[in-house]
Amino acid sequence: MRKLLNTIYITNEQAYLCLDGENLVCKVDDEYKFRIPFDNVENIVCFSYLGCSPALMGKCVSKCIPINFVSPNGKFLAKVCGETKGNVFLRVAQIDKFRNDGLLLTQNTLAAKFCNSLQVIKRTLHDNSHLRDDEEIRSVMSVLTESVNEMYLTESIESAMGIEGNCARNYFSVFNKLITNPKTSLSFEYRSKRPPLDPVNAVLSFVYTLYTNEYAAALETVGLDSYIGFCHALRSGRSSLACDLVEETRCLVERFVLTLLNLKVITEKDFEKQISGAVWLNEDGRKKVLQRWQEKKRTDIVHPYLKQKIPFGLIPYVQSNIFAKYVRGDIKEYPSFLLK
Repeated sequence: MRKLLNTIYITNEQAYLCLDGENLVCKVDDEYKFRIPFDNVENIVCFSYLGCSPALMGKCVSKCIPINFVSPNGKFLAKVCGETKGNVFLRVAQIDKFRNDGLLLTQNTLAAKFCNSLQVIKRTLHDNSHLRDDEEIRSVMSVLTESVNEMYLTESIESAMGIEGNCARNYFSVFNKLITNPKTSLSFEYRSKRPPLDPVNAVLSFVYTLYTNEYAAALETVGLDSYIGFCHALRSGRSSLACDLVEETRCLVERFVLTLLNLKVITEKDFEKQISGAVWLNEDGRKKVLQRWQEKKRTDIVHPYLKQKIPFGLIPYVQSNIFAKYVRGDIKEYPSFLLK
């Protein structure tokens, strides 16, 4: 398992990364901004269109440090990484497992997602007693609870995904009520993805992208092919397995975003609206979210399966490692992440 070091986020759109010996160097308008030894770098996420030098990319490849290129608006563009050196037999086993157990994996993953969504709601109700008798919230909780049982009656992945779509619509229909700070001016009406049409959707999409990229990087470290999934349809250029595994931990992103909103860490001035109606985080907004996300990754959480304290940022690596054990046959069933 890879040691949790620093993920370097380059948020300045005019930044250019280059190599200087054993150091990563960032320049803006030919002015040096910082230099960091490679021993302190685990992952690079670049929001700059200028990118980085070929020499730096070669160095990162040799050191197995992935470079993720993301547009300033948070859209994933590409990833540069080294040759995958995972066990070819593990990848063959991965395909066989998904062919034979794809439906069960989908059922377990989505059932865990519903349970975790319930926990997000219950956390808000615990701290806000006036919402406990809200009929709309209680109705949504009933739908999520019933859908867990209904999930295991499905006979196809398509049917399971249909149930997931209905649960997502219900869950997000009350998401605005989970924003409980009356002093915040940000609100949520419905989930809009491509593009996000309001600030809350913009933050959700931004952090979802970050977390999916972290899962993709984690899967590479254990030798699994992140592009071959069991639940999401295969699509050229999409890390389908990362999208599958992130489903059960979307709750962590949603709790993180709700905390940012309720503490008024982000406000209306952290966004920009396009003529098309799309809403994106501006540079200051991205910096705020990324700083808090990095701080969150350094906090400890008790892993529900291992029963041990681990850094929050290691969750994708722990889940990927456990999933690899399942694919190899070391454990009979993959234990989905369940929020406590």
